[in-house]
Amino acid sequence: MATKKPANGTSAYVSAVSCNIPAAANPLAEDPLKIASNINYHAQFNPHFSLSKFEPKQAFYATAESVRDRLLQVLQVYSSPKKCLYLSLDLCSNGMRHTFVITKLIQSRHLSMEFLQGRALTNAIGNLNIQGAYADALSKLGHELEEIVEQEKDAALGNGGLGRLASCFLDSMATLNLPAWGYGLRYRYGLFKQRITKEGREEIAEDWLEKFSPWVVVRHGVVFLVRFFGHVQVNPDGSRKWLGGEIVQALDYDVPIPGYKTKNTISLRLWEARASAEDFNLFQFNDGQYESAAQLHTRAQQICAVLYPGDATEEGKLLRLKQQLFVCSASLQNGIHFEDISDQVVKRAPDALSILIFSEIKERRTGKGSGKWSEFPSKVAVQLNDTHPTLAIPELMTIAYTNHTVLPEALEKWSQTVMWKLLPRHMEIIEEIDKRFIALISSSRTDLESTLPSMCILDNDPKKPVVRMANLCVVFTYDNADFQTEWASAKMANKQPLARYILQVTGVSIDSNSLFDIQVKRIHEYKRQLLNILGAVYRYKKLQEMSPEERKNTTPRTVMVGGKAFATYTNAKRIVKLVNDVGAVVNGDPEVNNYLKFKLDPRFEEAKKFIRSGAFGSYDYNPLLDSLEGNTGCGRGDYFLVGHDFSSYLDAQKRVDEAYKDHKRWLKMSILSTAGSGKFSSDRTSAQYAKEI
Repeated sequence: MATKKPANGTSAYVSAVSCNIPAAANPLAEDPLKIASNINYHAQFNPHFSLSKFEPKQAFYATAESVRDRLLQVLQVYSSPKKCLYLSLDLCSNGMRHTFVITKLIQSRHLSMEFLQGRALTNAIGNLNIQGAYADALSKLGHELEEIVEQEKDAALGNGGLGRLASCFLDSMATLNLPAWGYGLRYRYGLFKQRITKEGREEIAEDWLEKFSPWVVVRHGVVFLVRFFGHVQVNPDGSRKWLGGEIVQALDYDVPIPGYKTKNTISLRLWEARASAEDFNLFQFNDGQYESAAQLHTRAQQICAVLYPGDATEEGKLLRLKQQLFVCSASLQNGIHFEDISDQVVKRAPDALSILIFSEIKERRTGKGSGKWSEFPSKVAVQLNDTHPTLAIPELMTIAYTNHTVLPEALEKWSQTVMWKLLPRHMEIIEEIDKRFIALISSSRTDLESTLPSMCILDNDPKKPVVRMANLCVVFTYDNADFQTEWASAKMANKQPLARYILQVTGVSIDSNSLFDIQVKRIHEYKRQLLNILGAVYRYKKLQEMSPEERKNTTPRTVMVGGKAFATYTNAKRIVKLVNDVGAVVNGDPEVNNYLKFKLDPRFEEAKKFIRSGAFGSYDYNPLLDSLEGNTGCGRGDYFLVGHDFSSYLDAQKRVDEAYKDHKRWLKMSILSTAGSGKFSSDRTSAQYAKEI
């Protein structure tokens, strides 16, 4: 039957697919005619629609299914007899080659409570660079691409920036050819659909799955069990086991996510909650107790009913927690039980919105894999950027956490009563974590004892005891030791050549392991090189007064001051002279020079007096030192507040010494300091100027 178009040129109704276009499955077709044939195939053999009509809605589903088939051709996830994991297939001149065919492949797993994808059809054909071919194909079938894409309902899996960024991460990882998975929940009704009425706004269910989703592939073989409620049994050997309660099945629905201009396609794995047939009480049902007979089925369906259910009631809080544990438990089980994952593709976790798991895990359920649990911490890394998946911590313990918000509502707090009721074993673990954290702080950081109540995971306020989920994230985070080692090596690789250069140019030998205190600036009073010099003078005097044993407990420091003074700037030239004279004396003192090297309050007076005594030569420094006191110079005594800040400067330098003794702490501070300066990039500045000015 020939296609029939309305007079206005749109395709509001087409009676049937053109008989001139054969129906043939050809998912990798590039030619518009063959693509049209593939769309025709889905239109005719899709059981959801009548064969006598090819309306825009049916055309959308047929088109989407044809694109999905193309994506599934490059999303082959299975284990071969040799237990290799084939994650993506790519076409090349000599046929099919494996983009990821690796026997031990590190997997990136991204958990989020929401994903705001947008329209998948336009995204897919745009990323695959086939929108033109599909537009031509649909034209041959009597439809316009612009009209067909309008038929798609947005997947109601997200709400705002959290979900949008989560989807962006998946798109980026697919585009970068990273072997990655996204994990979330398959919400039946999303958040809500907004309807504007005369009375105001009305919220109704968002039925995005009114018919079906053409993008979803059900994986009936991927099912995990998640437990709620119950009790903890203490065994004779002291081990504990979570028993009883409700057990819900997590069934997998996969959505293919294509990369931009690459054949790589990854998967968004959505979990749906369901109860088993054994949980349906046939006796009660036949006795007319219909609600009681299916109550566990009903409660299971509630888990994935809506995004962010109201939590004003205890039942609402229980449901929110169920959702969070459900996605964490099912996803982590899937990650742990995955076979043959490589350590070659992804070395470090990119920033992710909720959770990134990088795993290299052998099959552990059967014990046939070669992986050892002792290796688990070195094979799995978990990144949290949000407190929703915090229950991954009592599941896996060690995590990395980045806080992206300070909004109180985003830093979740859950009632301890609700947590004990729903997750008794998790609460035991959280309680033990909190107990050990308090003991650690009390024994090692006595200076933090006053703030310990606000740092604890458990807020045991009798009126409202809660679990601070953000605190749990912070307490159980860990640092990347390998990165710190690389950082330390890079720092030392630069300090050693500098030490050699100084020895070559000045003849002064310095210790590369000492703390390098460098100030290289134009010599000027407002740059306050004097503060640095006086601090070094005071340090030198105190080192002289110490015994050799006392000096061993100090932090070796190399002070370097560099810069030029204008020819007519007398005080600046005096500062240069003082730097050289102090350096000559300090570096020539055999008792002290291992602990202080110097190269280009009452303590303030003590330092000045020591200079005036002639300890650093016969040069007259009185005019320079006089500028730091009194009202000389038109009332500008100590105009740049060197004396005013000297006490706090020495206190700060004392804290620097203590921090430098703790190598790990110093490395962390160094890394964070460098990272914090990232905004001060000339690239960023120039781009912002160009945009805004």
